[in-house]
Amino acid sequence: MMLSPDQPESDLPWGQTDTDTSLLDTLNADGESKERSVHVHVLALSREEKRRRRRATDKYRSAHASRERIRVVAFNVAFAELRKLLPTLPPDKKLSKIEILRLAICYISYLNHVLDM
Repeated sequence: MMLSPDQPESDLPWGQTDTDTSLLDTLNADGESKERSVHVHVLALSREEKRRRRRATDKYRSAHASRERIRVVAFNVAFAELRKLLPTLPPDKKLSKIEILRLAICYISYLNHVLDM
């Protein structure tokens, strides 16, 4: 993809700003066109730098936040389902996630012991 010097900022890859292109233009001493300078600069970025720039965009952060919320909801639903399967006294006692996991381990051990008898 070749970039033109009059391309709007939002269309530049990885959130590159116009200041990045103007800085490149001043560094271009061998007479290459502006398009070539921007293209070379984009190729010279490391994979990690490209990833950082892509992750710095508002669109990426918003999408990531949405995925994370969905993941956390699914995680909490799974803990709630596991909690329903575990015997506690009183039955409606609120347990933390670590307590649910520890109780599940103990309950599984107990059920194994019962089956071995």
